[in-house]
Amino acid sequence: MKKLAGKRIALLGSRKIAEISKLVENQEGAAVSRPAQGTALLKDEKLKDHVEMLTQCSFDWIIFTTGIGVETIYQTALELNRSEALISSLQKANIAARGYKTVNALKKLNIIPAVRDDDGSTAGLLRELSAHSLEGMKAALQLHGDPAPRLKQWLEENQVDYEEILPYTHIPPEEKVMNLLLSELLDGKLDSVFFTSTPQVRNLFSFARQKNAEDQLKSCFSDQTVALSVGKVTAQALHEEGIARVIFPEVERIGSAVIELARFYTVEDI
Repeated sequence: MKKLAGKRIALLGSRKIAEISKLVENQEGAAVSRPAQGTALLKDEKLKDHVEMLTQCSFDWIIFTTGIGVETIYQTALELNRSEALISSLQKANIAARGYKTVNALKKLNIIPAVRDDDGSTAGLLRELSAHSLEGMKAALQLHGDPAPRLKQWLEENQVDYEEILPYTHIPPEEKVMNLLLSELLDGKLDSVFFTSTPQVRNLFSFARQKNAEDQLKSCFSDQTVALSVGKVTAQALHEEGIARVIFPEVERIGSAVIELARFYTVEDI
């Protein structure tokens, strides 16, 4: 018998659902799609203005937090015929990056960050940034549809003048989907919930608070349903919401996360 046999797992992402479902089914689990986020690219004047600021070397430090954020900024620069100026400016600036996808996206532009996290998380990035003095400097903070309170708090405490750049933001998930997800959780109908991004975490807990069900949701994850995260960054967001038990792989990969969940249930059965 496979390790996820009889387990019902909710997938909160909106991409690669068929592929992830197949991974779960290979372990004889049952996957159900409950998308808790929607993504919309911001192609407005504000993003264009931010790209122009980046090309003009307006920042001492640039902090990138997602690979798709890097790619969207570059694509916007291409549309403005400013891609070469952007790369030139980034090569002159101090670059900090969180996550391997972000580092890989920068590598494609021949940019190597001066600072990167030591474990894929915001906490890891802050540990490395703390070795540098940013006081009185100006920084660009690229965000991911998530408020990143710890990053912003650190910048404020270190008296850094920062500008938030949102290449894209997340539209709210469908209310009927969130209602179904929350009711299934509270009724004990889900064995695990697979979070693949931090906005999914924020959206679920924000929705639970709106329904006065936050404490019930936390009890659910404590007593019955297993929170599965794709990696450390999303796991950190769950911890910040008060969820202590979070399963995640050492290396951020979808397949690795599913295997990690199967291992968890193997240990539980012993």
